[in-house]
Amino acid sequence: MNPHGRLPRYLCALWLGLTLYACLHPFSGWTSPGVSPLAFLVAPWQKYISQLDVWLNIAGFLPFGFTLAASIASRRKPGRIVLGVLLASLLLSFAIEFAQNWLPGRISSNLDLATNTLGGVLGALAGLRWGHFLAEGGALQRWRRQALLPGHAGEFGLLLVGLWWLAQLEPTGLLFGNGDLRSLLDLPAPLAFSARRYLLLETAVVASSTLALGLLLARGSREASLPRLLGVLLAGLALRTLACALFLVPADPWQWATPGAVRGLLLGAVLSVLALRLPRWSQHALVSLTLLLSTVLVNLAPDNPFIDASVRTLQQGHFLNFYGLTQLVSSLWPFLALAWLSAQAGLQRR
Repeated sequence: MNPHGRLPRYLCALWLGLTLYACLHPFSGWTSPGVSPLAFLVAPWQKYISQLDVWLNIAGFLPFGFTLAASIASRRKPGRIVLGVLLASLLLSFAIEFAQNWLPGRISSNLDLATNTLGGVLGALAGLRWGHFLAEGGALQRWRRQALLPGHAGEFGLLLVGLWWLAQLEPTGLLFGNGDLRSLLDLPAPLAFSARRYLLLETAVVASSTLALGLLLARGSREASLPRLLGVLLAGLALRTLACALFLVPADPWQWATPGAVRGLLLGAVLSVLALRLPRWSQHALVSLTLLLSTVLVNLAPDNPFIDASVRTLQQGHFLNFYGLTQLVSSLWPFLALAWLSAQAGLQRR
């Protein structure tokens, strides 16, 4: 058995896929760059360098370096681990920058190559220092064995929670409003805006999404836990607040705290307390229904012209990569959760 378990490898593979998507989206419009695709290696640095771009580059590769170091730190010396992660980060970043030569709107940069590699190395150092909590026998694994379902069901349940947190960094949609396919398919809102309609739909979306999350956590746990649900919700709200503070212009940390969202949170919390007392078989059916309900309501919700007129998202540099990533995760999350529920039910029938 791998002494460091499967979770670090799953997290590393997941972050690798998300990174490739964010950096190469929208995977269309490929065209010849007209210059050598290696010219960016010796090009002078840009005259104006955005600090946000630099920090996003470093932050984007930190999880990759952390999880990669944690997944290979079994009988290898720390120096070799850091060197291996450095080479892996360098090769991954080079492949991304090389491919971006053919993507309109993307600029290959040796500064990006350097900062991405730096982020991977810093992640590796952090992984050597704190990655043991992911290892078999570590704090996270001990808690996981006590609190969550065994095997792949519990591990993929943890990944779903992590993706749900990542989706909260999308600052423009409805609170907890995952599953919006209109942004992916470039579809208009089906309903015209009215204040009353928007308030009712926002309340229903937040309430049903909160209930679905609570039931999903219960389905992935050995037993239901209200403190666990409260912790996940508070972390999600903290991430949404951070996203509104960093990515909206002007910054508006509490932009999400509308009357409809607050009412939906309270209603969803009450419904979760009641639903967690139900038998587990009925919870399984109810969580699927609430996931589908919240997804349908999100896609029916009209655009709010007042929010669109008062704030906008940053439209610069690598934030657009990150914004595209969070939009994708937010759009697909309910369907990933439904797939996990279906797989879990199949395993239990076996």
